[in-house]
Amino acid sequence: MDNRKLKIGIYELTGCAGDALMILNCEKELLDIFQAVDIQSFLMAKSDNIDGELDVALVEGSVTTEKEIEELKNIRQRARIVVALGLCATVGGIQARFQNPDEWQEHFKKIYGQTEMELKGIVSQPIDAYIKVDFYLPGCPISKEQFLHFFTRIVKGAPPESYPQPVCVTCKYKENDCLLKKGLLCLGPLTGDGCGAVCPSHNLPCVGCWGPVKGGNWTSEFYLLKDKGFDVESIRKKMANYSGTKISEFFKQLDRRD
Repeated sequence: MDNRKLKIGIYELTGCAGDALMILNCEKELLDIFQAVDIQSFLMAKSDNIDGELDVALVEGSVTTEKEIEELKNIRQRARIVVALGLCATVGGIQARFQNPDEWQEHFKKIYGQTEMELKGIVSQPIDAYIKVDFYLPGCPISKEQFLHFFTRIVKGAPPESYPQPVCVTCKYKENDCLLKKGLLCLGPLTGDGCGAVCPSHNLPCVGCWGPVKGGNWTSEFYLLKDKGFDVESIRKKMANYSGTKISEFFKQLDRRD
């Protein structure tokens, strides 16, 4: 039997580093985590980082500079398994809302003006735009429970759980009143479950922070919200906030149709 500890690296690209911080928030379990595996690299937690071969690489943040493309490809070459950690890595995050290059340039210049940048910025993309990703852990940020479930399964050699159903399913289990019926702009039908429908359970509409659910009916939700009196720009902004690049094609099709 192979008792060798898994070699794990945790990496941060462009984002708020909330997912890495959430791992550190597993305070009671943190010592067990570091004892169960061999943490090769974790910039937020240790200074003696090693760029060697890995069993599992967890990558958070979106790809937003040319240098990050190189860093990401290097991680992929060294890692047997790559996990996209959090919403920025899985769909590009809020910063991936501007997929039109001209629009991106306009916003870039508003912020940085004519400043000479050492790192060349690019339109933000999820990590699977450049490398093969084996598993996805959505969330903005991920939750402690989610990470611990994932960690336990990966250490035991089992694939992590996926979240194939929308938030609405959990809402029904909890017998919550449907906020769409109350006239609120709720994205529960389009958002992957995993949070336990925490916002709708407190009468707050889902904003989509667990990312798009696979197979979500974007067209139906869009026109439902439009029929309820929400203006098109408000719907677009809400849908785009946590959907990153995954919704850009839908908007293109919508523009052609309208």
